[in-house]
Amino acid sequence: LALDSKIQYLAYSQLKAAVEKHNAKAGGIIVFDVQNGEVLALANWPTYNPNNRENLSGAQLRNRAFTDTFEPGSTLKPFTAALAMETGKFRPETVINCAPGRLTIGNATISDAHPHGALTVAQVIEKSSNVGVTKMALTLPSKDMWEMFDAVGFGQVPRLGFPGEVTGRVRPWKNWRPIEQATMSYGHGIAISLVQLARAYTVFARDGELVPLSLVRLDETPVRGVRIFSPQTTREVRAMLEMAVQPEGTAPKARVPGYRVGGKTGTAYKVEGGVYARKYVASFVGLAPISGPRLVVAVMIDEPTGGAHYGGDVAGPAFSQIMGGALRTMGIPPDAPMNVV
Repeated sequence: LALDSKIQYLAYSQLKAAVEKHNAKAGGIIVFDVQNGEVLALANWPTYNPNNRENLSGAQLRNRAFTDTFEPGSTLKPFTAALAMETGKFRPETVINCAPGRLTIGNATISDAHPHGALTVAQVIEKSSNVGVTKMALTLPSKDMWEMFDAVGFGQVPRLGFPGEVTGRVRPWKNWRPIEQATMSYGHGIAISLVQLARAYTVFARDGELVPLSLVRLDETPVRGVRIFSPQTTREVRAMLEMAVQPEGTAPKARVPGYRVGGKTGTAYKVEGGVYARKYVASFVGLAPISGPRLVVAVMIDEPTGGAHYGGDVAGPAFSQIMGGALRTMGIPPDAPMNVV
């Protein structure tokens, strides 16, 4: 296996601590090397001891990172921004009017968690504006958005060879209404697994290339990927992901002393019985070092109930601990001052 015992222990212990701290139902985490796609850590909670088979339940036995899907929320916004910039209609400095923090499409209204006025595309990602991302998405043909989701692996079996891998759900683009295209641009109305979400972020770590993941060690480094976005676009998005973990962004708690990191928060309502419930999935996906990305870490916490529910507050700190420990374990040189936190 490609698993690294030190990083696996770190991921497991930090995930368990995060689930318990936020009184959550469950959680999952994955760490992989973007050079070759090797999965260095994969942990779930609740879990079980295979040496003790008393009182085992199906929920304990599931490898949620592969078998469970969720609506990823704002972790999909960087993909919408990248696609919009690829058309040439938008640049990182293009200004989008996000006032008054709401946008009505048909008989539905989209809202931002915190109202904003005029934001640049870079600030839309930094501040995680639903209105800003929606305005970009609605300039795109629905077919182009669907093809991009398909290209990064959403709606497809990940093909890691693990039993129970799920495809997720991406509805056919011909049936999309404008409100559905809008909500999918910020990760609602689409369902993916944690493995699918983490793997998709290789496009931002590898200058636009999507790399297959592997549970076993590989001889080849770096592995060749499939080009999805241009190198320029993905470098620009990477700079936005770094903005998102700064004090003005949504995830300052995800920062790592000594390393430049970038990533995106996700906070999504859960769907129960076909309707949205007042229950959340909090997530964070990030990469580091920004100067030359080597690792991607994705954290998902299911139904946090301890008071906090935003991805930056719930999943961000676990990401920080795991990413920092993994980078040091692998001997990856620091690229930032130690006093960032």
